[in-house]
Amino acid sequence: MKVLIYSAKAFEIPFLEKANRNKHQIKFIEDRLNSKTAVKAVGYDAVSIFSADEACFLTIEKLKEFGIKYIALRSVGYDNVNLNAASRLGIKVANVPDYSPFAISEHAVSLILTLNRKIVESNERVKRYNFNLDGLVGVDLNGKTIGIIGTGRIGSVMAKIMNGFGCKLLGYDLSEDQNLIEKYQLEYTSLTNLCERSDIITIHVPLNSDTHYLLNEDLLSLMKSNVIIINTARGAIIKTEDVIDALKNNNIGALGIDVYENERGVFFKDRSQEVPDELMLMQLNAYPNVLITGHHAYLTHEALTRIAEMTFYNLNQWEKGIVSENELTDTSD
Repeated sequence: MKVLIYSAKAFEIPFLEKANRNKHQIKFIEDRLNSKTAVKAVGYDAVSIFSADEACFLTIEKLKEFGIKYIALRSVGYDNVNLNAASRLGIKVANVPDYSPFAISEHAVSLILTLNRKIVESNERVKRYNFNLDGLVGVDLNGKTIGIIGTGRIGSVMAKIMNGFGCKLLGYDLSEDQNLIEKYQLEYTSLTNLCERSDIITIHVPLNSDTHYLLNEDLLSLMKSNVIIINTARGAIIKTEDVIDALKNNNIGALGIDVYENERGVFFKDRSQEVPDELMLMQLNAYPNVLITGHHAYLTHEALTRIAEMTFYNLNQWEKGIVSENELTDTSD
């Protein structure tokens, strides 16, 4: 089939080409999918999109009009796709349900270590040949309490890693993983209790109506004043406005994020010559105890290989007329 791949990035193209194995006619474009760029899909059978693309109701309608039958996501999350509209219009949508929980959890750990040990500031001083150590004091992670919000694939790996550091583990999830309790002595508790007791809080849940602004003023007010908050999941799980207030009032110790609630249309491109008019992002960047990476936690060779392979697996299944187990839509009617 003919496949148009939106939001194609130079680093992922070789992985996608290899996974395709010259089976489908594919074209890569840098444009994000939205209601205006949907017209580029005319003449194609399928599109592949990433988390920055916007498959809203209007966009889905246009894709249907242009003859698109399939949408292959190159991500786990699908909050950017109107699945109800796709199902109603008979467009099949599938995601990559997992690729590398190690990539995301290891990145979360790197954010923790960098913030705790003031690595950025230390490196900047050394580049200026300033070897003064004042203000660079961190803490031992050993014995500290780590609150893990979401103990699925990624949260489970996070628990394993932090157990290795000698941390006490608290978990919050709708369902308990007995294996984590037995192997790492993880204690499941309420979200309120986790926020009150944790020295470090790390987020590993999907974005949906239940988790939107999950961490807000109410929960932030319960946290320790030196808590480190890490988010490598979805930006809107944290209410950015409230966390900025907490930083301003010294109510939290540090914030490390790989995601940002208004990142769509901002991340994934060089904006250095056209600084985006994004006030909250500017405010976050101004704090020395805030570390932001541009949604690149998934950037490992292993993760990119898995994403590419699963993307084309879904497309291959559809071409053969077989339902993919990764489908998110019900188009049986």
